Amino acid sequence: MIEVSQLTKYYGDYAAIRDVTFQVGRQQIVGFLGPNGAGKSTTMRILAGFLTASSGKAIVAGHDVLTDPLAARASIGYMPENCPLYPEMRVAEYLDFRAGLKGMHGADGRKRVEAAMERCWLSDVRRQLICTLSKGYRQRVGLADTLLAEPPVLILDEPTSGLDPTQIIETRKLIRQLGERHTVLVSSHILSEVEMTCDRAVIIVGGQVAAQGKLAEMVPAGGRLEEFFLRLVEGNTAQTVHA
Repeated sequence: MIEVSQLTKYYGDYAAIRDVTFQVGRQQIVGFLGPNGAGKSTTMRILAGFLTASSGKAIVAGHDVLTDPLAARASIGYMPENCPLYPEMRVAEYLDFRAGLKGMHGADGRKRVEAAMERCWLSDVRRQLICTLSKGYRQRVGLADTLLAEPPVLILDEPTSGLDPTQIIETRKLIRQLGERHTVLVSSHILSEVEMTCDRAVIIVGGQVAAQGKLAEMVPAGGRLEEFFLRLVEGNTAQTVHA
């Protein structure tokens, strides 16, 4: 569902990512990991159509994000770490507005909005102004937005940022449920969350893929993803892992 091949993005002479290559299969939940500045957000923004790559190729649900961007975007639900919401709108009002932008109107639009609010635990704040919500609730609004059109591919950048422990547990359950119907690429700094939620991982360091594969094969039995990740970041593991 996601095919990335030799993706490169330059800002002037600086390469934010170089020759990034990975695949995400249908209904897989894949963790996209890396230290700050490694190129995770750049890669995700290219996949979501917000940035143009300098070279390389990215295919989402069979659509090239460069040559067929509208079809690619229609196949994606993208949730950035800091959701660009309209603070003066109420939760249900905002989601209804977003549903309309995505071509869902009337009874169908209202049904989608109600379902998204219920899945993201927003029904109790449906009439509340977004500017009065906590960061955790704003994250939920952003997640609900990604689910409105039931896209085949979800790209989630730090979806548990700002959530309390109970909300993190519920979000983890939701992501696992979403993997039954969607392909999910999720970025997180909380490695324990990735271990509990994802089947596979792609680790990017210094703008390049350092490791990728099934978590069970990437990390030896009894080992921890955190230890493996730190070895990669510190440069003590040279070979790329494929599984």
